[in-house]
Amino acid sequence: MKLTTKGRYAVTAMLDLAVHQHHDTVALADIAARQGISLSYLEQLFAKLRRKGLVASVRGPGGGYSLALPAARISVAQIVMAINENIDATRCGGEENCHGEERCLTHQLWTELSRRIYEFLDGITLATLVSEPEVQEVVIRQATRPKAGLSINGSGNGSKYEKADLS
Repeated sequence: MKLTTKGRYAVTAMLDLAVHQHHDTVALADIAARQGISLSYLEQLFAKLRRKGLVASVRGPGGGYSLALPAARISVAQIVMAINENIDATRCGGEENCHGEERCLTHQLWTELSRRIYEFLDGITLATLVSEPEVQEVVIRQATRPKAGLSINGSGNGSKYEKADLS
């Protein structure tokens, strides 16, 4: 299982939306500027998120997006699944035909890993992330940064989420 840029950007954009939800709606252009994500890419992601009922959109002047559910009811797993990201570590996509037409020797191992990854991501909500001091530090930094210099920080610097104990 590999979380692609699509999954990472979707979670980042949804977290940005949750952080700024005190506004009526949030423009995708604002999220794009704060997070350094292409506006056209965000439009594609948010179309999928809207179809899955995670965001609501308002058209016209002052329009934008808002969370369709409370942040405490939207998990990271829901976001990842909504944009068609795969949380499956098996080679066969769970079909049990990984070794020709039969289950491979390690199928159960990868199936269990997939289950634990899903459970881990499903246990983290946007509300949980918004309340994290590390997230709040980034929000403050982004709010005080000059608009022209915004970019996404893609470094994996060992957050507690990256070092999850899956045992």
